[in-house]
Amino acid sequence: MVTTQQEPDTADAMTAVETLRDALTAAKIVLPSLGMDPASPSLNLVNLGRVRADVALRLAEVIRRGCA
Repeated sequence: MVTTQQEPDTADAMTAVETLRDALTAAKIVLPSLGMDPASPSLNLVNLGRVRADVALRLAEVIRRGCA
């Protein structure tokens, strides 16, 4: 099996954080640690952080509803 290495996504991490935060706020979900990953700025990584179990379940519910 041959796999190809993909180029890192060039999406701006700050824009991604703000967009995700807005969407989560609309769904009444707060990820307290949501932010850019300062350790690897060239990779544009977004840190979702830790959340309580009830918040993770709420997030899963919203995602499932959106996929239906």
